[in-house]
Amino acid sequence: MSGVIPLFSNEGIKRMSSSTELRVKELLRERGWTTKVLAEKTGMSESYLTHIKNGTRRWNEDSLKKLASAFSLNPIELFAQRKSRTDNVESHVELPEETDVDIQLKIVPVMGEIPTNASPYNNQMIQVTTGYKDVFVPVFNNRDDSMFCLSLENNSMAPKFVKGDYLIVSPEAWTRSGDISAVEYGNDAPVKGIMQVTYMDEFIVLESVNHKQPPVALIRGKDHFRIIGKVIHRYQKLC
Repeated sequence: MSGVIPLFSNEGIKRMSSSTELRVKELLRERGWTTKVLAEKTGMSESYLTHIKNGTRRWNEDSLKKLASAFSLNPIELFAQRKSRTDNVESHVELPEETDVDIQLKIVPVMGEIPTNASPYNNQMIQVTTGYKDVFVPVFNNRDDSMFCLSLENNSMAPKFVKGDYLIVSPEAWTRSGDISAVEYGNDAPVKGIMQVTYMDEFIVLESVNHKQPPVALIRGKDHFRIIGKVIHRYQKLC
């Protein structure tokens, strides 16, 4: 599992700031605003906004949220869409015919609880009912349409995961022994949670991610157990 708005790890911000441009300059022109007007609407300094506008300084979760609010847009609508050039390129400039870089971007809904059956429709419904309407995070190079982002609302998994963390869960990712996943288990009243899964010959052992609670041993073929999705990324809030 590797660390990758809203919430980023330092590595995630570095990757997105180098590959994702914001449409601030275009939006200012469309609305007829100056940088000073935008500074008043966002509470950010004109100097910082000038850097963001010109692409000379990286943006973070907080600035993206403030910009989206000021422009009354979803955060994803701030991302620039690069278009092919239609002007004439000088004859001495040679562009590569092929490239190995193929960045795929998925916009994943944030929600306050684990869905029983993850799907684009169910994820959207739970996103709204748990109070995270229009809150999304970007995930690179993963084609799973059923991915969801779980917002941790307490410190029950500290110090491994803490309140404010966002966990990206992929139902299509294969869970191997020792992986941390969203699971459903229990016969009479099934419960859902984020657990470390260990497969044994006759048992499936579930452990809390901080190992502070006793493990749960489920008998294969007898006790109800289901993997909802594997935790593939963690977004951490920057102070």
